[in-house]
Amino acid sequence: MSLNGKVAIVTGSGAGLGRSFAQELARQGASVIVNDVNQAAADETVAAITEAGGKAAAVIAPVGPSESAALLVREAVDKFGSLDILVTNAGILRDRSLLKMTDDDFDAVINVHLKGTFTCVREAFGYFKENGIAGRIVTIGSPTGQRGNFGQSNYAAAKAGIVGMVRTWALEMKRAGVTINAIIPEAATDMTKTVPYFQKAVEADERGEAMPAFFRETLGFGTPQDVAGLVAFLSSDEAANISGQAIGAGGDRMQVWKHPEPAVTEFNPGGWTYEALQERGKNIIEGNLQSVGVVFPELPAELQPQIPVKA
Repeated sequence: MSLNGKVAIVTGSGAGLGRSFAQELARQGASVIVNDVNQAAADETVAAITEAGGKAAAVIAPVGPSESAALLVREAVDKFGSLDILVTNAGILRDRSLLKMTDDDFDAVINVHLKGTFTCVREAFGYFKENGIAGRIVTIGSPTGQRGNFGQSNYAAAKAGIVGMVRTWALEMKRAGVTINAIIPEAATDMTKTVPYFQKAVEADERGEAMPAFFRETLGFGTPQDVAGLVAFLSSDEAANISGQAIGAGGDRMQVWKHPEPAVTEFNPGGWTYEALQERGKNIIEGNLQSVGVVFPELPAELQPQIPVKA
């Protein structure tokens, strides 16, 4: 068990991806603080871990406020003696197109995903630095944050911001020996179960069957358990040289996302004036337009979603 003796916090671990992360960290030997706003869900995760022989305790608190971050770190130290690993998984959705999205929709998602990551990482890093611990921090990004997605202005902004903070924090934490990375998961969760494109994959998983190869291999889409191994690995001593990265995981696929890079570089004597842009720049830009949005390959005929016929 590569994490034997380590202590971890996993926010939003009452269900879904977070529960899988907490269970895998415990399976690898870590004692886990399970965090959620739902007491029953958190208790279920704790029970699953302890029944399997692991150690876990629940802390019920909403992620976002600094007070919650301080409570999580304090509880980890009080219950298990230290803190070595933080996984910032907590999140919510408030999907609406731009003109229908309210201030509350935007603020709620930003508060949990982006501010919650900030406050928890700040608190954990402070503890690591003060106590000379070469800690491990794993944050959660999304394909939406990398490429955009219709109706998810708030979520896209939060997830893109998390990756931006990770790149920055890796520089700030290097001297302390602390690593921080973002994972980009693609898995069957409550957030994806309602998407018709994934219907056949979700149905297979719910029957306890392996998902069709198209999803696991071509699309890189799988179960929460498929992502949990990467979280545990990045939390281990073996990942000491990996920091500041955005790493995708889903199904049978892993991806290392590169930094955004210029698609083309052009110079114009005297600078790019309005007239120069009319004369040359327009063709250069239009000739190198980049795609937007998450793009899915066409489903094979046998995997097309079945739409109920109305009577």
